[in-house]
Amino acid sequence: MALPIEDYAIIGDTHTAALVSREGSIDWLCLPRFDSPACFTALLGDHRHGRWLISPVGEVLDLQRRYRGDTLVLETEFRTAEGTVRLVDCMPPRQEDPDVARVVEGVHGRVRMRMELVIRFDYGSIVPWVRHRDNAIQAIAGPDSVWLRTPVPIRGRNLTTVAEFDVAEGERVPFMLTWHLSHRPAPRAIDPVRAVRDTERWWRQWVGQLDYDGGWREAVTRSLLTLKALTYGPTGGVVAAPTTSLPEALGGVRNWDYRYCWLRDATFTLDALMQAGMQAEAEAWREWLLRAVAGSPEQTQILYGVAGERRMDERELEWLPGYEGSTPVRTGNAAVRQFQLDVYGEVMDALHLARQTGIPSDEPSWDLQRALMDFLESNWREPDEGIWEVRGPRRHFTHSKVMAWAAVDRAVKAVEFYGQDGPLDRWRALRDTIHSEVLERGFDPELGTFVQFYGAKQTDASLLMIPLVGFLPASDRRMRGTVATIERELCPDGLVLRYAPDGSESVDGLPAGEGTFLACSFWLADNLALLGRHDEARELFERLLDLRNDVGLLAEEYDSKTGRLLGNFPQAFSHVALVNTARQLSRPQDQPTRARGTG
Repeated sequence: MALPIEDYAIIGDTHTAALVSREGSIDWLCLPRFDSPACFTALLGDHRHGRWLISPVGEVLDLQRRYRGDTLVLETEFRTAEGTVRLVDCMPPRQEDPDVARVVEGVHGRVRMRMELVIRFDYGSIVPWVRHRDNAIQAIAGPDSVWLRTPVPIRGRNLTTVAEFDVAEGERVPFMLTWHLSHRPAPRAIDPVRAVRDTERWWRQWVGQLDYDGGWREAVTRSLLTLKALTYGPTGGVVAAPTTSLPEALGGVRNWDYRYCWLRDATFTLDALMQAGMQAEAEAWREWLLRAVAGSPEQTQILYGVAGERRMDERELEWLPGYEGSTPVRTGNAAVRQFQLDVYGEVMDALHLARQTGIPSDEPSWDLQRALMDFLESNWREPDEGIWEVRGPRRHFTHSKVMAWAAVDRAVKAVEFYGQDGPLDRWRALRDTIHSEVLERGFDPELGTFVQFYGAKQTDASLLMIPLVGFLPASDRRMRGTVATIERELCPDGLVLRYAPDGSESVDGLPAGEGTFLACSFWLADNLALLGRHDEARELFERLLDLRNDVGLLAEEYDSKTGRLLGNFPQAFSHVALVNTARQLSRPQDQPTRARGTG
């Protein structure tokens, strides 16, 4: 039986990230990048597919874990009948080969410990050669090489590297795992104890730059730390999650690879970063965006690799049994070939937000926006696959048209407020045309709600974005009706489903059934605040905070029936929504809540 997703914590070095279980096992790690093949894949199988366990030999009577303050240094404390030990885990931020530092500290008594290291390259499919070299062991297969250095005597057993050792009060037993290209000389040895200390200092210095004076500071800071951990440092791209194929329904087929950079996350992420004073990260993200989408506008994709790669062909890994039997396990993402109209609005909105919040505009960014507008003027009437990446027929999704309006609106504002050059009258007319069409075709007067797509009879949680991007005020009767319908039809337990679950097959062309979508639930809290329902907004927000695991992390979805987090973990979209909602709810109630795109 797999551990619940919430039993994991993330450590990372802004190049890649690992998931560490409450049991002291690293069950997921891709090296050297987020989207590289995993060498620890037990998360999607079992220990035979790769893991690194350090834990007491005897029974654990009590377990506590936490991050060291506002850092990504994880402490797991095991209490046994013999005493107490603390396992400290981190990934030192470096620009060279990635490391995992683990230090076992004796807290009380004398505790017998065990280590089991199972390295399996290429998602658990390749058993490496392992040999002793230079007071270390090296596991090697093809281009990959992993080195383990520790003073503990280790041995091989059944294709596993194992050790047992004692830790007494005041003692420290270090381990350092380093990835290295196999054709290069051995990586230099690094003291794990010093690496932990340096890593803690690095994260504290980074957090010291944050500028946030609103409420729920602990939750916001942890979310910003998580976003930083999901940022690929060399390029500035932010991955949606560090994992693949954690299911949206246990045992189901909704298992996707999220180790890439989605453009639609951009607006939310950039807003969260800039409002917290993270200008360097926001500027790096903008430069990543300009590089990634460079080229012909009609070739713009909805997602890219961490360095802007365009090819992410979807593949099924048939040798992996999946998380709790949820198959197929996928790498790559076929949605990369979809046409999603809303991303044009999200890119235009993100670059508008950059101007609003102080990132100087430059010629390449405006050239990109002009090219996107040229494409949008000719293609906004086309049907698309929409924000939820349907694998069914294309439709005229209302949210997509709203975001097309947002794209044109931001282009108009760039000319009006920031002196950019463009056909202002033509763009104003186009903005009015799209607005009128959405009100005519995307709103059902009999139902009193905006609908999922033109002619539909059901609503969609993405419509909660309408006031958040400034298309209509939340107080508009049509938006009030939409919020009321979503509360009635998409909130079976007070949290928000993306769309109606009726029938054996959903609108996205896949079997029905998934958890409530956490980002959408934060959007509902935003809408309640915009409607003046502040107490309800805060109550919903506090409930969402309670869904975080013990170290403050959120997945993509939540299953109220089982009380478990679902989907890839931790999820950037959920943490971005948390930050933005906290900021909105921190405003005085007599101060208007800000919608994006104003000014």
